[in-house]
Amino acid sequence: MYVSKNLDVNAEGHLTIGGLDTVSLAKEYGTPLYVMDEDLIREHCRSFKESIDRYYGGAGLACYASKAFSCKAIYKIMNEEGMGVDVVSGGELYTALKAGFPMDRVCFHGNNKTDDELALALENNVGRIVVDNIFELERLNEMAEKQGRTAKIMFRIKPGIDAHTHNFVRTGQIDSKVGFALETGEAFEAVKKAIALPHIELVGLHCHIGSQILDIDPFECAAEVMLHFIGKIKKELGYEIRDLNLGGGFGIKYTEGDNPVPYDSYMEKVSEKVKAVCAEEDIRLPYILIEPGRSIAAPAGITLYTVGGIKHIPNIRTYVSIDGGMCDNPRYILYQSEYEAVVANRAAEPRTESVTIAGKCCETGDLIGEGMPVQKIEVGDTLAILATGAYNYSMSSNYNRIPKPPVVMIKDGQSRVVVKRETLDDIIRNDVD
Repeated sequence: MYVSKNLDVNAEGHLTIGGLDTVSLAKEYGTPLYVMDEDLIREHCRSFKESIDRYYGGAGLACYASKAFSCKAIYKIMNEEGMGVDVVSGGELYTALKAGFPMDRVCFHGNNKTDDELALALENNVGRIVVDNIFELERLNEMAEKQGRTAKIMFRIKPGIDAHTHNFVRTGQIDSKVGFALETGEAFEAVKKAIALPHIELVGLHCHIGSQILDIDPFECAAEVMLHFIGKIKKELGYEIRDLNLGGGFGIKYTEGDNPVPYDSYMEKVSEKVKAVCAEEDIRLPYILIEPGRSIAAPAGITLYTVGGIKHIPNIRTYVSIDGGMCDNPRYILYQSEYEAVVANRAAEPRTESVTIAGKCCETGDLIGEGMPVQKIEVGDTLAILATGAYNYSMSSNYNRIPKPPVVMIKDGQSRVVVKRETLDDIIRNDVD
């Protein structure tokens, strides 16, 4: 019935998540409210790990892409599930560090890491620093020398793959701000330089072709391109790449119209391509890393709002105003991302109305969605937006000086706060009189 299997309707006709009544959760914690199902998060982690065991003989690591949703609680979960993580800033790295996450299972990304961020990574022995450009490579070598260390790195490579996704989230093609291009010879020259630097150990290559990809072909193509490049490096430089990170971007079901490939099918098909190209190139099977983020967190989360006003514009549309908006979910205004909405206190009823859900920010474009089918809706109702566990809290802002909502985690039928609701004093905390 719903896009995520952890959602249901109870005897009172209310939407439930992880077995808990969402209307009761809204009353207990207030709205807006992010709700995450820890049991489903853990289930997703285990499915990726089991697939690596099945198709790569355990010679790999699933690294949670923490930009999807980052807080100390999620890093503790990832550690308990034996996952790696990827981080893209000093803030994410510091959060993982403070949560006690093992730094040897961290991949540190970013197209313009600062000296402070690189120093933090070096000082804490981050397992793999994913170098994005030649300037970063040179700086990292100098910094490692001063610290008396050798930096273990991967190069981010643009494999030139069109992932058929939104332009803002396509990162595998040559015209992208991230990574080294293959077509120009830039990537090969970077490899030659890296293996000659005394304080750099090139352990692997990385690629990421985009986000919310709903088919397998682009991933197979990317793996093929990357492995041919590894073969070229071995043949021409005599250097064997140990690790291959194939990134993430696996699509999920946001609406009934989405039809993502099961993760296990992805792993099976890509592993077959990897093994075939390794045999063709006469290279050893690399240690395979992947970076699922959205696919772990998004289906596990929903956001709850309270309806504050309804405006009917005859023959045009009906606006339903909620107590959140682009501050807690900017994805519609950024990408025109589609969601499904449910009137949580009438979840058992049919969706008979079509509405535009409007946020409370002082922006006419502050919308969560247009033409969204919902049950009969009234002021004071609890409205749930589904599949919001990724890129909602992590992209939230204090625009209009609106405090960020809390995050509540559900496990074994119990709820707990893992991120507190911001207060008005939090908003002015860094202001200087």
